[in-house]
Amino acid sequence: MAATDYLACDRLLAEVRACRLCAAHLPQEPRPLLQLGRGARLLIAGQAPGRRAHDSGVPFDDASGERLRLWLGVDKAVFYDPQHIAILPMGLCYPGSGKSGDLPPRPECAPQWRNALLAQLPQLQLTLVLGQYALDWHLPQYDTVTAAAQAWQQTLPLGVLALPHPSPRNNLWLRRNPWFETEVLPALQARIAALLR
Repeated sequence: MAATDYLACDRLLAEVRACRLCAAHLPQEPRPLLQLGRGARLLIAGQAPGRRAHDSGVPFDDASGERLRLWLGVDKAVFYDPQHIAILPMGLCYPGSGKSGDLPPRPECAPQWRNALLAQLPQLQLTLVLGQYALDWHLPQYDTVTAAAQAWQQTLPLGVLALPHPSPRNNLWLRRNPWFETEVLPALQARIAALLR
């Protein structure tokens, strides 16, 4: 890859990290959290950073991240290497909390930045879609995360896989859908091991 490609990526990342587009709507100062390297083959398309991630400045720095790394079969060193894994939520800043968890990603964020950031991933081979907002962007033909996850044998060969959010709040979903852990996770781990070789 040309050095100019890397410079353009660095400039874009600096611009994104300085973004204040929705500052007036956030509970705290904007702190866009993402991880992106031009060599990344795997993209994690999530919702928005949680409060712990906002506070630490590290994406998935919580119980959800621990479960997600377990699902992927990778350790922290691999997970946080931007040349292996890109992390690009639909909303880049912590949106605040509501009655039943965090608020939705801010609607201004994805239209402003997502296409330009995705264009910086020329090696991308697999996108993992976490949650409804990411599903609406990446797999809009499916109404629910469950329906998209059940279609894993159709979507995985196309380089996209829907996962339930790895939050402990989804323990009930996991109990009701045992096929996810017995069928989907082994296939996902094999695919990721091949991607990261």
